[in-house]
Amino acid sequence: MAGHSQFKNIMHRKGRQDAQKSKLFGKLAREITVAAKLGTPDPGMNPRLRAAVIAARQENMPKDNIERAIKKALGSDGENYDEIRYEGYGPGGVAVIVEALTDNRNRAASDIRSFFTKSGGNLGETGSVSFMFDRTGVIEYDRAVASDDAVLDAAIEAGADDVVSGEGGHEIYASTEGYRDVAKALEAKFGEPRKAALIWKPQNTVTVDDETGEKLLKLMDLLNEHDDVQNVYANFEVSDALMAKMGG
Repeated sequence: MAGHSQFKNIMHRKGRQDAQKSKLFGKLAREITVAAKLGTPDPGMNPRLRAAVIAARQENMPKDNIERAIKKALGSDGENYDEIRYEGYGPGGVAVIVEALTDNRNRAASDIRSFFTKSGGNLGETGSVSFMFDRTGVIEYDRAVASDDAVLDAAIEAGADDVVSGEGGHEIYASTEGYRDVAKALEAKFGEPRKAALIWKPQNTVTVDDETGEKLLKLMDLLNEHDDVQNVYANFEVSDALMAKMGG
């Protein structure tokens, strides 16, 4: 595909712009606590918690912080977070999915709605755009972990659905049902991945002009910087020139 896929670059932009480590660590800790509370506090037995811990390690979150977040889930006085998925259309009619963990549903809805409105988009009902995405598992490894053929062979043997290898590394996709088994098999062969999570993967992407792309990237940044927002997905691509201009 030509240009930069938003799906590939948004998390990079999030990491670059979240210079305030405390904010990033806060989001990671919140996901760890919720994952531990919903399942078992053992990452080996809880796929969502395992994914959250891997994400925290990738951002060099201290081990003490990770353990504290897990212990917080075991206490009765911890905060309760609601998991909410917002869906809507950004500038140019681009489909956007926002995943949030919040202790104040009214605040989260009001803020996220205002971000969409100010950007020239609009927040829709749940289900208004998710049909354009596939809920799927992704396991990512750095380029150096193995050759394209070795990763492909291992992924096929593990039961993966698709593999995309490129300069940025290896991305292995698996069904929501089989994702955990695929992740375990690959981890046994290649070690801990840099990412293992359930995501919303766009079925198709649309290329937008630079003017629309700039508005969309600003909307993505606003959303990602909000304390309640955990993940943002959209189905657009922008030009290399715009990514360079925006510092991506």
